Amino acid sequence: MTTHTYRILMNGVTGRMGYRQHLLRSILAIRDEGGIAVDDGNRIQVEPVLVGRNADKLARLAEQHGIAEWSTDLDTLLAEDAAQIYFDAQVTSERKKAILKAAVAGKHIYTEKPVAATVDEGMELVRAAEASGIVNGVVHDKLYLPGLQKLKRVIDSGFFGRILSVRGEFGYWVFEGDHTPAQRPSWNYRAEDGGGMVLDMFCHWNYVLENLFGKVRAVTAKAVTHIPERWDEHGKRYDATADDAAYAIFELDGDVIAQVNSSWAVRVERKELVEFQVDGTHGSAVAGLFGCRVQPRVRTPKPVWNPDLPTTEDFRAQWDEVPDNQTFGNGFRAQWEQFLLDVHHGRPHPYDLAAGVRGLQLVDAGLTSSAEGRTVTMPEGGAA
Repeated sequence: MTTHTYRILMNGVTGRMGYRQHLLRSILAIRDEGGIAVDDGNRIQVEPVLVGRNADKLARLAEQHGIAEWSTDLDTLLAEDAAQIYFDAQVTSERKKAILKAAVAGKHIYTEKPVAATVDEGMELVRAAEASGIVNGVVHDKLYLPGLQKLKRVIDSGFFGRILSVRGEFGYWVFEGDHTPAQRPSWNYRAEDGGGMVLDMFCHWNYVLENLFGKVRAVTAKAVTHIPERWDEHGKRYDATADDAAYAIFELDGDVIAQVNSSWAVRVERKELVEFQVDGTHGSAVAGLFGCRVQPRVRTPKPVWNPDLPTTEDFRAQWDEVPDNQTFGNGFRAQWEQFLLDVHHGRPHPYDLAAGVRGLQLVDAGLTSSAEGRTVTMPEGGAA
């Protein structure tokens, strides 16, 4: 048996998402469990190298997790032939220039989203990756959630008949930071630092809608800043210049209408922090992070509107839970494994930089719709 070791430059893993999901639960889990089996009986192993600006944090993480190398000098690491993969989980404003350097250096690229701050910057990355002939991927973590995997199984079975509509509810209350510390970084609420609900979440909604229901053809959106002032990690007050909520209607292929509300100023009264209700001619489903419930046409009740009498039916009890029927692991790790296998076999990753740019195109369309109060049609064909 041969073990193929891939040296991965991991930039931005001192942050919450980069550390928990990508380093701890993905790359280190793969390393500590002996790597990934390849079809030919060999294995893929990973060798992370931590990269960032804070030497003290990098040194602590490396020592804590038995990682041999860390550095604050990305340019020197990119010049090494031994480093095959570059991963980016930095703040959005720092991402484009680092990815561009990695592409020019011929490194395979895997990155968080948004891939850049603008569509033009994103297309520059796509062209650089194509010129270098590298495998490139963008995190599409929500497609790997157990709830959405179950929903995909239901869709593929033909359960819905003709899908009519999708209703998405995402969000939770992010504390302002004065009397209770905020549970999200303060830069998320400053537009000048790359923050904003539309920039963050429309990139997610684009790939969820595109891969489950159909490409987005038009969008009508309203982006707002409900909480105008917040307090940062040091207790200092600042003006929230980025949108903290967005309300959108997406028109999809096949005349499917998707409505998605996204808010960091909403209190949760649902089973999970994100839920999608899908209604079709033959049945409906509600999917979240982990669960998926269905109601077929033959089990659909016949409510009667009567405002003079309280409703006695337990509508939620009339839905059936979709069983697991398989083991669902961490979604971030699952996509990492798929990306590493694609790199190993030299084949394109299905969720590439061009897919990331399509997310940015939806961001642009959503912000334009909000600013101008109109429906915006998506560019024909989208990003290549």
